[in-house]
Amino acid sequence: MNDCKTIAIQGCLASFHDMAVRKYFSNEEVHLLECVSFEKTCKELCMGNADLAMMAIENSITGSLLPNYALLQKYSMKVVGEEYLHIKQNLMVLPGQRISDIKQVRSHPIALLQCSEYLEAHSHWRAIETFDTAGSAREISDQKRYGVAAIAGTMAARTYGMEILAEEIENLKENSTRFLVLALEEKELGEADKASICFQLQSRPGSLAGVLDIFRQNFINLTKIQSVPIPGKPYQYIFHIDVEWAGNGALSNALQQLKRLTEKLDVFGRYKKGNKVINFDEEQAA
Repeated sequence: MNDCKTIAIQGCLASFHDMAVRKYFSNEEVHLLECVSFEKTCKELCMGNADLAMMAIENSITGSLLPNYALLQKYSMKVVGEEYLHIKQNLMVLPGQRISDIKQVRSHPIALLQCSEYLEAHSHWRAIETFDTAGSAREISDQKRYGVAAIAGTMAARTYGMEILAEEIENLKENSTRFLVLALEEKELGEADKASICFQLQSRPGSLAGVLDIFRQNFINLTKIQSVPIPGKPYQYIFHIDVEWAGNGALSNALQQLKRLTEKLDVFGRYKKGNKVINFDEEQAA
């Protein structure tokens, strides 16, 4: 019996999504399904072409990926786990080149943003947005594009035969990304201690304060709150929150109370919280 899981990711082999998959499923055999966009990743999961999906949801430097919150709602996916990854961005080229040879830099727009200070110091370079960090390295390697650099992780350099000219060029070294493990159905986890929830408030004064007080009363820690615009309803918002708790029944009690204060309430999933990247001096396994 083949227990190999197919995991859909945005990006390609040796991307940060790939690294997150390898870290989360370190003791399991997995097969990557490479996708050119986050939406494609969700579609592949919903069509049954993948068992699970790994999707970035927030970065410690650039913040939340708002379109990905919208995808959670659109495709009704369930969160069954999370992974945190220390992100180290590197400038890489085909072997034998120097910094002075570079005329163009290619990478995912988030990676370019994370390295904006380094790029500003080389303002004569043309920055080109691509669909993936590792995909940029693969393209340069396959097409033998001299004078063009990629910004990607060290795993991409090893995989595609690139030479790193500058290491860790991100603006802040304390740079980590949180990834969600997604499935079509919620997984029953007796040891779950974190949940991702979405709700729309009733239009009356104090609604949000009332919701927050419910969590306080039930000793539930609110670790994330993100408002996302509702399409077709200008200046109206859905709230996405992450909560953590200790003790049986705390979340169930809170959800029952929340139903009286919200227009719409969805639980995207209950799961085991991941280990946040705290010591950035420690190398993260690729």
